[in-house]
Amino acid sequence: MVKLRLRDNESIQDAVRRFRKLVEHSGIKKEMRRREFYEKPSESKRRERRRARNRARVNQMHLG
Repeated sequence: MVKLRLRDNESIQDAVRRFRKLVEHSGIKKEMRRREFYEKPSESKRRERRRARNRARVNQMHLG
């Protein structure tokens, strides 16, 4: 959970900007997008395998 306390003489715009940054860094937004729709276990496994393949390909390019 993200908590934000207003600082002395802090404008609302600055507080909202800090809040957005805190939410972004905590990963809440990413988690919400991930849970927006149900993903079958087979789809999530396929997505993870694809990410691993891409990571391996990028690592090979950096080494080669």
